Amino acid sequence: MVSRQNLRIIAGRWRGRRLQFIPEAGLRPTGDRLRETLFNWLAPFLPGARCLDLFAGSGALGLEALSRGAAAATFVDQSRVASSQLEHNLALLELAPDQQAQVIHQSAMVWLQQTHYQTYDVVFLDPPFALAPIHDVLLELQRSGCLNQSACIYVEQPQPLAALNLPDIWQISHHKRAGRVYYGLLQAYPSACP
Repeated sequence: MVSRQNLRIIAGRWRGRRLQFIPEAGLRPTGDRLRETLFNWLAPFLPGARCLDLFAGSGALGLEALSRGAAAATFVDQSRVASSQLEHNLALLELAPDQQAQVIHQSAMVWLQQTHYQTYDVVFLDPPFALAPIHDVLLELQRSGCLNQSACIYVEQPQPLAALNLPDIWQISHHKRAGRVYYGLLQAYPSACP
C-alpha cells in the first residue's frame, strides 16, 4: 500500500479542504505558516492572476492561489507520480467557471526552454533543495519570455535570498526565514508587487 500525506488548503474558496499526495524524495510542501505569510504578501495582486508553479510537487502553492481567486495555474513537475496526483486533486476540486488549471509532466528547466505563448503574473519557485540552483532557474525564467512585466516570483531556498546574484531588473521586495528555510518575493520590475 502506498503511503500518503495530507495537504490542507488554508483560505479562499476551498478553505480547510484536505488533499492527499504521495511523498517522494525531496518533496516538502510549503508549510501552512509560510503559505499564510506568502499569500498575505500577494493578497492585493492575486485575484485574476495567472500563476506558474514550477517544481510543483504537491501543488500546495498553485492550489492555494486558485483557492484565493487566481484565474489560472500551470503546474510543472518532472515526477510522474506528483503530476498524476495533482491531476487527481484538481479533478476533486471544482474550479470556478472562469478558472483554468493545467498540469505538465516535464522538467521545469526543459519546459522553460520551450516557446511560450502564455505569460504569468506570479511564479512559485520551490524546487527540491538538492535539485537545481535557484540562480540558474531564475536566469532561465528571465530568458523564457513567460513573465509579465509586473511579475512577482516567490523563492524558497536553504540560503538567504541576499546571496542570490539577481539580474538588475529584479529586487527582493519581501523576505523572511523560518528555521532553515529562507523565502521571499522578487519583483521583476520595481513597482510590480504590493
